[in-house]
Amino acid sequence: MSREQRANSAPLKFLLSFLLGTAFFLMPVYFRGKWTVPFDVFITELRGAWPRTAEFYTLVVVLLGSVFSVLSRWFPRLSRRHHWLKDFQTSSPIFGLRLAGGVLAVLFVLQILPSTFYQAGIYRLIWQVLAVSVALIIPLGAVFVQLFVLYGGMEFLGTLAQPVMWPLFRLPGRAALDALTSWVGSYSVGLYLTRTVMYNGGYNRREAATLATCFSTVSIGFVGVVCATLELLPQFPLVLLFYLLAVVFLAAVLVRIPPLSHIPATYVNKAPERGTQEPLRGSLLGRAWRVALEKARQSPPFAQALIRGVGDGLRLASSIIGTIVSVGTLALMLAKFTPLFHYLGLPLVPVLQFLGIPRPEVVAPAVVVEITEMYIPALLVVNTPQTARFFVAVLSTSQLIFFSSLGPMILDMFRDVPVRFTHLLVLFVLRTLLLLPLLALGVKLLLWVGLLG
Repeated sequence: MSREQRANSAPLKFLLSFLLGTAFFLMPVYFRGKWTVPFDVFITELRGAWPRTAEFYTLVVVLLGSVFSVLSRWFPRLSRRHHWLKDFQTSSPIFGLRLAGGVLAVLFVLQILPSTFYQAGIYRLIWQVLAVSVALIIPLGAVFVQLFVLYGGMEFLGTLAQPVMWPLFRLPGRAALDALTSWVGSYSVGLYLTRTVMYNGGYNRREAATLATCFSTVSIGFVGVVCATLELLPQFPLVLLFYLLAVVFLAAVLVRIPPLSHIPATYVNKAPERGTQEPLRGSLLGRAWRVALEKARQSPPFAQALIRGVGDGLRLASSIIGTIVSVGTLALMLAKFTPLFHYLGLPLVPVLQFLGIPRPEVVAPAVVVEITEMYIPALLVVNTPQTARFFVAVLSTSQLIFFSSLGPMILDMFRDVPVRFTHLLVLFVLRTLLLLPLLALGVKLLLWVGLLG
């Protein structure tokens, strides 16, 4: 295609890709008695129509990740010959967790684990919900993410969001799409988008770490699930409002203090993309349109972009699901079979009592157990007063860091960013300490105005 033809087709390529991507991730649809987005419909239907097929597909993905990790680690000549194998190079601890995840995946699919794994819900949550979902979500989401990344969608939204994102969060405007993707879709796709843009030179290491640890949040749909579990659906708008305010507040604070502020603002591969350097002339919308078209002019054919998305998604899924399975299983075993989190929560009992939260002896373990899996806190407080349930609903969805899925994904996907296990622990503690008094104050305010009983 000639230069003139590329220029003439750029508006159509941008508009078509932008509309497809936006509709897939953001367009509200009413499906089976609830409002959701097409992305969720696709995943739900795939899992529901062929559950065993989805499980065996996930098993193949996990085992390929283990095999490719072994090849990249023990056969360096193969990695030099096949560059994509370098995606599976990792540290010794993560390598071991991947192999352990492969073994567990086989045991899960063959269903030959001890009965306690099934009675405690570990098999269902770790394998059927988390592992299978991630194996489907990332490759499918990657296809539509490529439409945003390669055809100007990120540049368009990024330019529009720049006046808000930089002053508040020290992030380029394009980061708004990462946050939005997590809120309405899945943090898995949000992480994939952040990683893709980082390797394309769109984020430096500090920005990528901020997005991964502060904006890879649970979806709005999951907040609804927590509210349903805690019989708070009538208060769902309030829970959602407090959750969004908490995420925004915490991101604005944490990006300015260690450990995030100490991460170097250096780039993994190259300098920022041209779109970040758009001169300040004309209206904001006009600037967004120009940078989007410039990106679309440089883009590859649609077929090439879609093939790249599927390949990237499958490689990423195969490299991280084993870690999710092994770490998630260990975390849930600690939560369900040991008194560890009961003892860890004891120092918080007088704090919660001082803050006026009912049943502090029940709420305290729920505060700390979120680090294993964010759904467990809701299960611990189902029989507490409404104020305690509201408090835990907002807190557990806003603490963000949990090691059944998000933690190992961050550690595995962002190996070129100095985010370590200890950093995630510190961020979890900071988020919790900042949230406790603020949410307690919010609960008192809602009680005062009569919105909680």
